[in-house]
Amino acid sequence: MGSIYLIRHGQASFGADDYDVLSPTGIRQAEVLGDHLAHLGLSFDRCVSGTLRRQQHTATAALQRCVAAGLPAPELELDAGFNEFDAEAVIRGLLPAMLPSEPDALDILRNPKDNRAAFQHLFARIIQRWVSGEHDQPGHETWQGFVGGVQSGLERLLAQADNKQNIAVFTSGGTITALLHLLTGVPAHKAFDLNWQIVNTSLSRLQFRGSQVTLASFNSRVHLELLKAPELITYR
Repeated sequence: MGSIYLIRHGQASFGADDYDVLSPTGIRQAEVLGDHLAHLGLSFDRCVSGTLRRQQHTATAALQRCVAAGLPAPELELDAGFNEFDAEAVIRGLLPAMLPSEPDALDILRNPKDNRAAFQHLFARIIQRWVSGEHDQPGHETWQGFVGGVQSGLERLLAQADNKQNIAVFTSGGTITALLHLLTGVPAHKAFDLNWQIVNTSLSRLQFRGSQVTLASFNSRVHLELLKAPELITYR
């Protein structure tokens, strides 16, 4: 059987003007991941990334460490099917109707880094409304539309894959959540309960034969835990 390693990007720049940039911690996480892969002697036949900068930067930083350790690294392929959903657009679309019950929401969103717990509570509520499908709006990405795009990305990957290949996919937490939903049948709202636990640069492994895919492991972060550096265990 072949294996697909789903790798969440390193820590991005939460609360900054441009979220889609790895933080110094995110770069370090990616380098630690690359060192870990090299230590395992795990080489990839293909490496695929979404088109977001944080995903690509995680891939290049990790793979550079593999190459430095003597492992081969194939050229990075890009597929927007493994991009994250547009969280800012989801918030903009759903928040106005929630303001009567969340009067502090705008203040929380202005300073999310200073209100992390409140932001997580608010964002979780927004996501629950989004995945329910009951508040879809014309012109806005829906949960089902996002899942469909992720499914198409997986199908493209499998169509070009050999059953003995190891494939790395550098992606995001929401994309991994959509794949959990697709592959295990867990309801979307339960899948997002798992989403909040996905660590930056964690590995989840899928096994595949042809078009048949199963979940083999989820959210491994041993490469970070071995360093005994709790500051490297981040979730956003």
